[in-house]
Amino acid sequence: MSVWDRLSSIVGSFSQRTGVAGSLANALDPDNWLPGGKDAAFTLALIALSAKMAVSDGVVQASELRAFQRTVDIPSAIEHQVQKVFELAQQDVAGYEFYARKIGRFFFDSPETLEHVLDGLFHIASADGMIHESELDYLKSVSSIFGFDAARFEQIASQHVVLDTGVDPYMVLGLAPNAPAAEVRRVYRLLVAEHHPDRLIAKGVPEELIDVATARMAAINQAYGKLTRIQVPALAS
Repeated sequence: MSVWDRLSSIVGSFSQRTGVAGSLANALDPDNWLPGGKDAAFTLALIALSAKMAVSDGVVQASELRAFQRTVDIPSAIEHQVQKVFELAQQDVAGYEFYARKIGRFFFDSPETLEHVLDGLFHIASADGMIHESELDYLKSVSSIFGFDAARFEQIASQHVVLDTGVDPYMVLGLAPNAPAAEVRRVYRLLVAEHHPDRLIAKGVPEELIDVATARMAAINQAYGKLTRIQVPALAS
């Protein structure tokens, strides 16, 4: 059963009030996500926090929902349910901090998974070609709630922009300036291993969302290529 099949079962029908769809609080409460497994929880976290990010500037744009739909390939059979959850999360009076704290507790034993939730949010925020200031502030706040310090956030953020904008490749890799070549290679290999699809799936990232969670590998590869003056593939093995 795919993550979307399980999400359909968990969310249920809004019209018939089956599953957790009968109550907005239940549908968006991470405490109710566990029966679907961690990959379903990951996807619901991405939906809820993406919806909250869409209203971070006080104005909901149709393009923001389209950006989510372009980033996350939702099967037509569950598209209406996902869109409804997205819209309800936008309308919900509870602040995003409520969801971010609960998601942080849900994945407290897997900070790497929380990083991948941030990856997905960055990927969605940049779907229109740029990350707006209000979105960046939102992402920084969510990152802090997840337990990441400012330096770690800056590293993650730097992995979601292209190097020709002046981003320091050492920052992208999380290295001190002028780190020796051996250290550059060691850290790069660790990052590649961390983003291997099999490892991501084991951490709870759904197979259907691997492309979202590994999007920052392009920036990591660019940084490594710039420091070593070699070309690397889009996803090194």
